[in-house]
Amino acid sequence: MEADISTQAVGLASNTDFSIISLFIRADFIVKSVIIILIVSSVYSWAIIFEKIKMFKKISKSTEEFENKFWKSKSAETFYNNLPDNFEDPMANVFRNSMEVMLKSKRTSNLNEKMSRMLEINLEQQMEKIEKSYTFLATVGSTAPFIGLFGTVWGIMNSFQSIAISRNTSLAIVAPGIAEALFATALGLLAAIPAVIAFNKFNSDSRKYSQKLENFSKRLLSII
Repeated sequence: MEADISTQAVGLASNTDFSIISLFIRADFIVKSVIIILIVSSVYSWAIIFEKIKMFKKISKSTEEFENKFWKSKSAETFYNNLPDNFEDPMANVFRNSMEVMLKSKRTSNLNEKMSRMLEINLEQQMEKIEKSYTFLATVGSTAPFIGLFGTVWGIMNSFQSIAISRNTSLAIVAPGIAEALFATALGLLAAIPAVIAFNKFNSDSRKYSQKLENFSKRLLSII
């Protein structure tokens, strides 16, 4: 009887489909949950990556345009009055918000101090907008491999259970469970690697842009 069960198990395993869809369908609830979490995390990470690439291209162009127009203007106040309200750019927003404070507080004695404080606040606000979703990329990059590893360990445990039930150590019995386990590991790496690379790249770009905003703020204070 045991020999018949073992023979049937080997026959079924040898005909097992190892496609990605089949691996997912055969997986138990825990491994399926791990796979779904990793796929959703990967898709959302790529959505953030494409959105940030588009954003940095846009602000690079708009900031260059803003700076060229600003330094060619006769005065900061004249430029502020002629600046379109629909001109969206982090540097332009820092300038616009700071100029509003300056014009309202023009007759106060501590104008430079107020302007300096306002520029700093506006700069932080703009950088917070730029760096939005960075935390998610960092989290995916650091946790996805471990989530995949958990799925791997769970899948290998299921493989050993299959060996115990069938009492057969043939690779045909173990292979399906191991394939499911390794699939979870692969998805974990697939989610983590792009997230880590993107986070490091965007973090570097953010620091460079933050420095550009700080330099603009210092130069603006010197001419007001």
